[in-house]
Amino acid sequence: MTISDRKTRQVPVAHPPLRRARGGGVRAAVRSRPLLSFFVLATVMSWVAWVPYILSRKGLGIWDHRFPDVLGTGQLLGVLPGAYLGPIASALVVTAVADGRPGLRRWVGRMWRWRVRWHWYAVALLGVPAAMLATGFVFSGGQVHAPSTTAIAAYVPALLMQMVTTGLAEEPGWRDFALPRMQRRFGPLAGTMILGPLWAVWHMPLFLTDWGGRPDADWTRPVAFAVFCVAFNVVMTWVFNGTGESLPLATLAHVSVNNFASVLWSEMFPTIDAGRAMQAMAAGAVVACVLVLAGTRGRLGYPAPGPRRPAMTPPHTPRQDGTHRGPCASSTDGVCGLGGWPHVPGTVTTRFW
Repeated sequence: MTISDRKTRQVPVAHPPLRRARGGGVRAAVRSRPLLSFFVLATVMSWVAWVPYILSRKGLGIWDHRFPDVLGTGQLLGVLPGAYLGPIASALVVTAVADGRPGLRRWVGRMWRWRVRWHWYAVALLGVPAAMLATGFVFSGGQVHAPSTTAIAAYVPALLMQMVTTGLAEEPGWRDFALPRMQRRFGPLAGTMILGPLWAVWHMPLFLTDWGGRPDADWTRPVAFAVFCVAFNVVMTWVFNGTGESLPLATLAHVSVNNFASVLWSEMFPTIDAGRAMQAMAAGAVVACVLVLAGTRGRLGYPAPGPRRPAMTPPHTPRQDGTHRGPCASSTDGVCGLGGWPHVPGTVTTRFW
């Protein structure tokens, strides 16, 4: 087979087959059901860690304790530890058990895949805020206020903070660990539509706290949030696939939403209350989801499987007289590649066995 300097088609990222479980016990169960193990472990560990915050004054008020504010919020001490114990820690444990060191290298490698085409940075850093700006414009009836200088100055530092808090806590689990496996097993669209609700459910206990707007939020806010998660998860899958499984770019898309909502939204759209804002973001995510689905025909940037190659005959077939006959046996130009396969001048011949 030769590799020329012609433009080649995109091929799926190679993933090794899943390891089969051997023996019994917990390790065998994790190896045989890595996705199920991850979802259960991530959910249980986060929910248990969030119990004190839910019971405190920041939540149901059953426990007379107030988490101290850090950077103006108690969520850094009350919510973030549970987030770190959930997706990222669970992905680390399950990957180590199910895939060993090779799997850990692949998992960590996607976290450092920064070298992608520039337009993906534009999508994550400019396209997401622009879409939210357009959504706010529609839902506010065109009443848009200029943000303060303080908010503008805080935007980039807050984005970096979101990367190492929300982004680092969630995305190595949901996108880096779960999404590639879901797509291989169910396909890009079905896998994404399964992952979105699971991602939403993981957040649900936080609606019993100030994170979800308690005590002012009603039942519509978690519903709108779930719609947002399912729809925006489609956009994130498209970014992840389109960048060759770059976790940093998928994370940037995620935290760009959080950052705009936290830093600029209330200043630019003061007429939209918190409940209405969640509905607006869900509607904007649905529109973006439909556009991505239509633009990618449901593939979400996932490379289509290539055509099957015809079965190769052995490069050297022994004759009865002891000589060998190969693809170059009848060659008269005297040019033959490695392993007996014809070599085309000006190309590099690569052997695969």
